[in-house]
Amino acid sequence: MNRKLLLFFGVALVAVMATTFVVSDLAYAGPLDDAIAKTPQGTGPGQIDPKAQPGFMGIPGGPQVFWLWGILWGIWVGWIFSSVGAFGGIMAGVGHISVFGLGDYAKTFRETNPGLNKLLTDSIRVSNQYLVGLSALISSITYLRMGRLVMPLGLCLAIGGILGAYLIPVLTAGKINLSMYIGYFGIVVFAVAGVLLYETTPAGQASKKAAKAASKAFEDANISKKAGNATDASQAGVKVKSWGLTRITFTFYGVEFGFNPIWPLLGGFVIAAISAFIGVGGGFLYVPFLTSVAGLPMFIVAGTSALAVLVSMITSIFTFMFIKSVPVDFTLIGTELIGIFIGSILGPVTSKYIPEVWLKRLFVVLAVYVGIKYVSRGFLGYSIIP
Repeated sequence: MNRKLLLFFGVALVAVMATTFVVSDLAYAGPLDDAIAKTPQGTGPGQIDPKAQPGFMGIPGGPQVFWLWGILWGIWVGWIFSSVGAFGGIMAGVGHISVFGLGDYAKTFRETNPGLNKLLTDSIRVSNQYLVGLSALISSITYLRMGRLVMPLGLCLAIGGILGAYLIPVLTAGKINLSMYIGYFGIVVFAVAGVLLYETTPAGQASKKAAKAASKAFEDANISKKAGNATDASQAGVKVKSWGLTRITFTFYGVEFGFNPIWPLLGGFVIAAISAFIGVGGGFLYVPFLTSVAGLPMFIVAGTSALAVLVSMITSIFTFMFIKSVPVDFTLIGTELIGIFIGSILGPVTSKYIPEVWLKRLFVVLAVYVGIKYVSRGFLGYSIIP
C-alpha cells in the first residue's frame, strides 16, 4: 500500500512536470511577452535590449547560467534536502536569487515595469518548487525502503497541506514584488533557526527522551551492522502499530511514538501556506514541527517531511502554472533536476553516518546566515553580510 501511494504521487509529479514542458510555449508565452513589450527598450538597468542574446526565460539580455553550475547546485540542494528533510527549498531559492543572479535582475524592473518584477518573482518561486518536488519524490522512495518514513504521519501533513498549497498561489500570484519576497523569505528562515538552536540546548533536549532513545538505537544498529553483527529485524525501522481517529501509534527501533491526527492536519495546512508563499517546499518548517511538536528523532523526520513536501509541491506547481499561468525557464530547471536526482540519492545514504546533533547544527548555521542576509537585503535594500 505504501509503495502504491508513493507511485501515485510520483506519477502525479511527473505528469505535472511533463505537461508543463509540453504546453509551456502556448500557455505562458502570452503573459511573459506582454510584460516584455511593456518594458522600456535600451541597454540600461530596468530596460530590455531586443538585440541582446536571450537569457533567462528567453528574455533578451537576461542572466545566462552555465549548465554545469546548474547541475552542481542541484546536487547540493538535493543532498541537503534529502539529508535533513529541510532547507533544500531555501538553498534552491538562494541559488536562483543570489548565485545565478535572478534576484538582482528582477529587481532592476521594480520601477520601469513592476509587472515584470512580480512575474519574475513568481517564476523564481515555482522554479524552487520544481527542484524540491523531485528531491522529495526520490527521498520519499529511498526513506520508505530504509524503514525511515512514517507513512500515516506524512499523509496527515500532506492532506492538510493541499488546501494551503492551493490557496496561496491563487491569492498571491502577480502581487508579490522581489523585495517583499526576499524580506519575508529571510524572516521565516531566521525564525526557524532560532527554534532549532533552542533544540540543541539542554532545555530543548529535556523533553525528547523518546526521540533520543530511538536515535541512539538507530545509531547503535548502524555501528553493529558495520561491525558485522546481526540486528533484530522485528525492531528495525518504522512499524505502525495502530490507526485511529484520535490516536495513531508506531515504533522506531523498538521505541514507541504516537500522535493525534488533527495536529499534523492543521500543521500541514499552515506550513504549506507559508512555504507556498515563499516558494519553497516547507521542509524547513516540517522539520522543527516534527522534532519539537511531535518529538521525533531526526532519522525519520527527513523521510516523513519529504512525503508531505511532495504532495504540497504537486499542488502548488499545478496552481501557479495552470491556474495563474506563471512561466519558468525549463532549460535552467532541466539542468538543475539532473543534479537534484544525484544529490537526493546520496543524501539518505550519507546521512545515516552523520550524528543527529551535527545535522541540526549544520541546519542552524545555514539558516542563521541566510536569514540575516535576506532580511537585511529585503527590508534595508542591501545585505549586511556577504
